[in-house]
Amino acid sequence: MFQDMDSSTGNGAELESANGSGVTDALPPPPLVIPPNVEPVRVKTEVAEKKNLRVPMARPGFGSKGQKIQLLTNHFKVNVANLQGHFYHYSVALFYDDGRPVEQKGVGRKILDKVHETYHSDLDGKEFAYDGEKTLFTFGALPSNKMDFSVVLEEVSSTSRTNGNASPNNGNDEPSDGDRKRLRRPNRSKSFRVEISYAAKIPLQALANAMRGQESENSQEAIRVLDIILRQHAARQGCLLVRQSFFHNDPSNCEPVGGNILGCRGFHSSFRTTQGGMSLNMDVTTTMIIKPGPLVDFVIANQGVNDPFTVDWSKAKRTLKNLRIKVSPSNQEYRITGMSEKPCREQMFEYRPRNAPKNENGESETVEISVYDYFLRERNLELQYSADLPCINVGKPKRPTYIPLEHCTLIPLQRYTKALNTFQRSALVEKSRQKPQERMNVLSKALKVSNYDTEPLLRSCGISISSNFTQVEGRVLQAPKLKMGRGDELFPRNGRWNFNNKQFVEPTKIDKWAVANFSARCNVRQLVDDLMRIGGMKGVEIAPPFDVFEEGHQFRRAPPLIRVEKMFEEIQSKLPGAPQFILCLLPERKNCDIYGPWKKKNLTEYGIVTQCMAPVRQPNDQYLTNCLLKINAKLGGLNSLLSVERTPAFTVISKVPTIILGMDVSHGSPGQSDVPSIAAVVSSRQWPLISKYRASVRTQPSKAEMIESLVKKNGTEDDGIIKELLVDFYASSGKRKPEHIIIFRDGVSESQFNQVLNIELDQIIEACKLLDENWNPKFLLLVAQKNHHTKFFQTSSPDNVPPGTIIDSKICHPKNNDFYLCAHAGMIGTTRPTHYHVLYDEIHFSPDELQELVHSLSYVYQRSTTAISVVAPICYAHLAAAQLGTFMKFEDQSETSSSHGGVTAPGPVSVAQLPKLKDNVANSMFFC
Repeated sequence: MFQDMDSSTGNGAELESANGSGVTDALPPPPLVIPPNVEPVRVKTEVAEKKNLRVPMARPGFGSKGQKIQLLTNHFKVNVANLQGHFYHYSVALFYDDGRPVEQKGVGRKILDKVHETYHSDLDGKEFAYDGEKTLFTFGALPSNKMDFSVVLEEVSSTSRTNGNASPNNGNDEPSDGDRKRLRRPNRSKSFRVEISYAAKIPLQALANAMRGQESENSQEAIRVLDIILRQHAARQGCLLVRQSFFHNDPSNCEPVGGNILGCRGFHSSFRTTQGGMSLNMDVTTTMIIKPGPLVDFVIANQGVNDPFTVDWSKAKRTLKNLRIKVSPSNQEYRITGMSEKPCREQMFEYRPRNAPKNENGESETVEISVYDYFLRERNLELQYSADLPCINVGKPKRPTYIPLEHCTLIPLQRYTKALNTFQRSALVEKSRQKPQERMNVLSKALKVSNYDTEPLLRSCGISISSNFTQVEGRVLQAPKLKMGRGDELFPRNGRWNFNNKQFVEPTKIDKWAVANFSARCNVRQLVDDLMRIGGMKGVEIAPPFDVFEEGHQFRRAPPLIRVEKMFEEIQSKLPGAPQFILCLLPERKNCDIYGPWKKKNLTEYGIVTQCMAPVRQPNDQYLTNCLLKINAKLGGLNSLLSVERTPAFTVISKVPTIILGMDVSHGSPGQSDVPSIAAVVSSRQWPLISKYRASVRTQPSKAEMIESLVKKNGTEDDGIIKELLVDFYASSGKRKPEHIIIFRDGVSESQFNQVLNIELDQIIEACKLLDENWNPKFLLLVAQKNHHTKFFQTSSPDNVPPGTIIDSKICHPKNNDFYLCAHAGMIGTTRPTHYHVLYDEIHFSPDELQELVHSLSYVYQRSTTAISVVAPICYAHLAAAQLGTFMKFEDQSETSSSHGGVTAPGPVSVAQLPKLKDNVANSMFFC
């Protein structure tokens, strides 16, 4: 590398002397003579620094343990017959005929289809793969590297381009001055100029290399071309496109979930390189769309009111922005840009009536008229109910175009991207679940309907897709043996176990506790007696509570913060000292607004462990046992643990001090750009245990996926997350530093693996070095992904795959170290496996050891008596982030914040920090 740099410098020197001949006076003074003993300093270049970047590790081998099982998966084999050809990449620029660039979305495909149709022979009959924006691919080159075309499109819908004006103008939007002449043509046609310029050449051979594990920029680009072909194919069928998922306008695929929102079932299709070659991964997926129909119906249902006169229109304005409507009677389509300040009857605007007298400049004079009167006089349309409601604006802020609400109808297939409420979420889950057999039938039918074999571009490069599900061999790992109280041990069956006639392995003792009842409807005395009785059966000694504190009637309608304050005043006035634990009874099951303030008060101000309960009816023994699992874990007890945890036989972990970290970032609801993201890292403690954890949680800028506070230098001190967790491990593990650090990272896509490997891992290493420069622990780093589209089906049974099913061959990555694990028993719908990617391993686990460790970590989750779908440390990180997120939820949110269309200023964003937890709860499993 340095040689190349030197030689280029040499060329520069020769050039200079050539230019210099004959013009010596223009030359700079000669350079200083360098003494012979001076060593040149090598400049650190960016390229030099990138030399040692870590990359995801290669697979060291395959696992062999477990009972073999034959499975099918929703990957369909792809044959590529023509690997000798090339895809050609072209840049596309679209302009109006007056030279202005086309910026609106949605019109590009129509323009390029018209180019393809009109200039078919000029393009040598080449088929396009167009992404709808600025990128076009062909198989084989176009006749020229730069081509210019002009096309005319009839009736370009204003869903693509909206020019506002001051009057409704017969339901059509009046153009801006620059467009006016161009649009004075029959059929409202528009002319466009299209520039297509050569950008790059991609050999199909790159696909063959990728299937051998030799991934490159070319192979990723070639797969991108294939995915763009699928998107284009779906777009031509009139589908809604959401990345690689496609949704047809078919009412039979839609299910109502409440508030005029529909769950629309569609299909995900994408190409993947696997050990078995190229495959098409196809899966059923669901997105939320708005029910088409009268706009007023959606507004009423969305706000849960009875009529349009009780609607909160400022809230509606935010909900409706950017939705597309069809206006009657003209049938024109528009995009909503806002609403009028005043109702139709009062909202005035200026317009030029037909046959209006002309002024001295020959222009028609404008008159001022209300929207209501305009529709009545000019259009002969009397408004039935929207005269006293705001108008819909489809123009621009300074040139509005007002349409009365009753003339607006929502068009189909419009995504609803706001957060769903609890009831909508549960309805969606209920209605979108499918049993394995049903899912297979739906996918087989979808593949036939998609008819990819007719796609001309796929055919021209010799790509054909099998209609059969790929067969794979899995292995079912044996469940680990669990230890209960009184020396009991058991093997879970079908991923489940229970505490019938059994005690917790490490039960706690509850001496000082109280009950806070926020108006829950149940017999509290009976509940307390039942809890004490069941506690006794599980080994948890529970003394009678100090008291039951009932909320005063006068506070039931008070704001949440006041209700919590008043309850604490009551508790403080009567309790002799801080209780060990408070049981809190909430009035509502879901989204109770007392929860956040209550948790914040207990954990950050008083350091009290608290368990919330929302009994709709008198709780039964099963319900109370589940609550006791959480209470016992929060107070420092253990419900069950792996039998091998306290023995040196447990693979590498109990032989060498080992800390296990679970890392996750949770983001605000969709559309909330001003809500900070919350990073949570949990760590194991009291080595050799792997069942006890504590958490460290911080806020960071909204939607930032990389964790920013792993190291946080404050002068010579490190206030970061990792130091806090390492110090706790040292203190709780007999003053031992971990020699091995095992990291499970959740929530990152494959494109972010390099950042996790080279930014986050570097920060964790730096945190270790800041504690002790000579300390060199070994690292193992895995990423867990749930957000993928691979599913498995049994060949010999309609049931879900058994818990413990692992797959590390055929459909896994051709080179990298990854595997799929279904640790849990899928009771509802089709099991979604967790896809684990082993990015880095200095500890050198064998494939079987590592897979068994991951499987075992699905059995140490203290909140349940079932194996869970992803390792416990990651679940705990989710819980910790979610619980501390409720601290921020109830804080006053500004209505004018950036989530409502404001602009965030550039530069570092200051993020509200979470309050610090009291020491005595910070080390506990408060998140359980």
